[in-house]
Amino acid sequence: MAWQGSPPLEDIPRTTEAPAPGGAGRWVPALVITTSLFFLWGMANNLNDILIAQFKKAFTLSDFGTSFVQQVFYLGYFVFAIPASIVLRRFGYKAAIITGLLLYGIGALLFYPAAAISAYQLFLFALFVIAAGLAFLETSANPLMTELGDPATATRRLNWAQAANPFGAITGILIGRNFILSGIEHDEATLAGMNAAAREAFYRNEVQAVATPYLAIAAIVLLFAVAAALTAFPRNTAVRDVPEQAKTQRFADLLRHPRLIGAVIAQFFYVGAQVGLWSYTIRYAQGALGWNERQGADMLFVSLLLFAGGRFVGTTLMTWIAPARLLAIFATVSALLAAAAALVGGTIGLYALVTTSFFMSIQFPTIFALGVETLGPLRRLGSSLIIMAIIGGAVLTGVIGFVSDRAGIAAAMLVPAACFLVVLTYAVRARARA
Repeated sequence: MAWQGSPPLEDIPRTTEAPAPGGAGRWVPALVITTSLFFLWGMANNLNDILIAQFKKAFTLSDFGTSFVQQVFYLGYFVFAIPASIVLRRFGYKAAIITGLLLYGIGALLFYPAAAISAYQLFLFALFVIAAGLAFLETSANPLMTELGDPATATRRLNWAQAANPFGAITGILIGRNFILSGIEHDEATLAGMNAAAREAFYRNEVQAVATPYLAIAAIVLLFAVAAALTAFPRNTAVRDVPEQAKTQRFADLLRHPRLIGAVIAQFFYVGAQVGLWSYTIRYAQGALGWNERQGADMLFVSLLLFAGGRFVGTTLMTWIAPARLLAIFATVSALLAAAAALVGGTIGLYALVTTSFFMSIQFPTIFALGVETLGPLRRLGSSLIIMAIIGGAVLTGVIGFVSDRAGIAAAMLVPAACFLVVLTYAVRARARA
């Protein structure tokens, strides 16, 4: 991909927000809400990792069967990324954020009827609705954080905002570990020895455990929707301030930006690796070491602590190391650790798997920022295309589950190892062509 020749970001007219009377301080409440969105979708994303373990037990699913949690979830991102971009362009940040929060809240509320009738398919639909809401939130919040401020520091600014994301993820894991996972795990012989009523009661209790946490989440998310409705957000730039050629730009124009296309491909594989690793961390601990589900959740919790620490360390390092170079370093280490989890196995393999999270930390926002930094007025359209690449979380989690059912959970970790090599390739080219 030939990326030299792209004009620097500061030379491209940008679709910035109109300045507000009273100065930048007026937007502090909007930025607080926007930063909170990173927390809220981090919580939703990583609760899925708990749901995979819970539904495997409650519905007696195979690894591939549990992968539908992530397949449906990230399909929602894919389907609604472009509609979210259209709403964002036509009605602005506020409308897109409120729409996203309402969909998120409605999806969480649907967990109650799904638990009441013990329907895996309805849980999947609820997750699809939640993901539709998150597509609106991510399509809005990511470009907002890159647009408001100096273009030269957009990558660092987005990384700092994304620092709220791992805290949301940690919260999701704590909620799941303490309020969803019961710690009760019966083997096939024990289940076979139960009478029908006892077995049915066990399954029903495990299914219903997910309802109350999601009802609480729905209430919080809907309160945020009310707060967003009462908060002032920047308006769209007046038409006269937008270059004439930018008024007619379409998604086809994005194809002329190979750096963006490379970012879309890299993001597809990165998200697939991240989602796959976290989705099957509990399963890896159970399969490779014979641990119980709560012990596995503890290791997932450690993974997210490392992810949060890596975000702060990585973002700080960007003060001295160019983002593309740092991305290449982190992707290389991630690939090596995932390969160790696949080929070594056991305790060392689990520790390698968990440590990978530290080096995954800066990859999503850095790929995102590198992909949109030269787009100018196409920035919002380009951001929705990168958000669509999150479908990698659906496709590659399914691949990992498929491989696990046939070759074992350890061997399945070769899939994310290969994914990180794709990210490394993008980072090297981005650095060479910068």
